[in-house]
Amino acid sequence: MAARGKQAKKAAGSAAATTTPWVQRFVEDDELRDNFRVAFEAAKDAFDRVSEGKGPRALVEDKKVQKDLKQAADALKEAGSSLKDGPTKRKPRRRHLGRRLILLIVGAGIALAVSEDLRTKLLDALFGKEEEFEYSSTTTPSSPAGGAV
Repeated sequence: MAARGKQAKKAAGSAAATTTPWVQRFVEDDELRDNFRVAFEAAKDAFDRVSEGKGPRALVEDKKVQKDLKQAADALKEAGSSLKDGPTKRKPRRRHLGRRLILLIVGAGIALAVSEDLRTKLLDALFGKEEEFEYSSTTTPSSPAGGAV
């Protein structure tokens, strides 16, 4: 019976942990997870370099260890400040389709009014190209009635 009580408490504790705002934020925020990942990797690299036999002197002398520690500290600082600030709220994007459509129509009207070439291209596209032809008469002109000499 005592085992059941421990299991129930453990399950309740894990459920509470997943509902805390920080855990939810960590799960949802890619940038926060990336900051923690960068900090972990940089700290691990620094630890591996120090533990390779160089000892604590590497903290003072080795520039790569110092760079890794600085990178880890910066990433943790960014993660901490983003957790402190809370989640960033995104503003919903408004779509002004009506305004854009009216602007497009007005612009097209002005362009058609100004440019004769554009008007002819539009008319040719809508109604087909005009056929240009020369008229030639099949009749012969009559001679004047008075008869000039």
